[in-house]
Amino acid sequence: MLRSIILAIESSCDDTSAAIIINGVIKSNIAANQDVHAEYGGVVPELASRQHQQHIIPVVETAIRKAGIHKSDIDAVAVTRGPGLLGSLIVGLSFAKAFASARNIPIIEVNHMQAHVLAHFAEVPQPSFPFLCLTVSGGHTQIVRVDGPLDMTIIGQSIDDAAGEAYDKTGKILGLPYPSGPIIDDYARKGKPRFEFPEPKIDGLDFSFSGLKTSILYFLRDELKKDKDFIKNNMYDICSSVQHRIISILMNKLEKAALETGIKEIAIAGGVSANSELRNQLKAYAQKHGWNHYIPSFQYCTDNAGMIAIAAHFKFLKGIFSDQSITPSPRMSFTPHQ
Repeated sequence: MLRSIILAIESSCDDTSAAIIINGVIKSNIAANQDVHAEYGGVVPELASRQHQQHIIPVVETAIRKAGIHKSDIDAVAVTRGPGLLGSLIVGLSFAKAFASARNIPIIEVNHMQAHVLAHFAEVPQPSFPFLCLTVSGGHTQIVRVDGPLDMTIIGQSIDDAAGEAYDKTGKILGLPYPSGPIIDDYARKGKPRFEFPEPKIDGLDFSFSGLKTSILYFLRDELKKDKDFIKNNMYDICSSVQHRIISILMNKLEKAALETGIKEIAIAGGVSANSELRNQLKAYAQKHGWNHYIPSFQYCTDNAGMIAIAAHFKFLKGIFSDQSITPSPRMSFTPHQ
């Protein structure tokens, strides 16, 4: 077997992460988070890029040390090329290019969203091909048909906002700290879904969440006119109701995709895959339909270099490398073999 030790870098948004993978086995997966964005209610791109500059060297050095290797042992550098925030991507890509150039080793560019899907191969059990992956994050909502490590096709996606954005915007309306997705999930477990929000009627396997956000906004506006303490007195039930609708939208489309394709290997990925209700519903649907279902551990749900490393490993085996001319691609397309 071809030996490979790969350093992987992830800096697409507000998490600076580095990982070491040796012969397809992740030996370290380190991340530095950015608390600076909390007071702004969302990620500030300029602040994110500055934080990456501060974090990237310590994070890389920690990943190398934890893996028990030396810089001279590394055979290639993998890096997220996109999609993501331009300034954040520049920091990661610039570091990767400099590291590779100094050691005369190849660069492997990785599509961030494909890496989320391949995170399932960082641990066992692993899905068999073909499988469907519902990839849900703050910026993307997709159903991906996966026929091989480098052969993926989007068969459904959001036509407007992502599911994660619906969580964050709802949290902002409710006055919750950023990021509010985990808080809403926690509050939802303490409440009941007694407020009804409409499910959008979108043909095919595509999603829409902009209408849901508007209906939540109008509902709360009208209730606050009648009771200025409505949110305070009903916070848990509001969160439960919102989460119930977001998850039902996701699962109904995933169920439809599975029935249309006949595929029973079903996975979830992305930051929202850490959501407790999504995980519970996937298990329930799997039992109902006889699916083999796959849920990543929490460290592989959010943005992390471990998933970048796994994607790079498959490319390394195929000899798919880039060069020093590559540039960040904030809106990087999702195409097979990319």
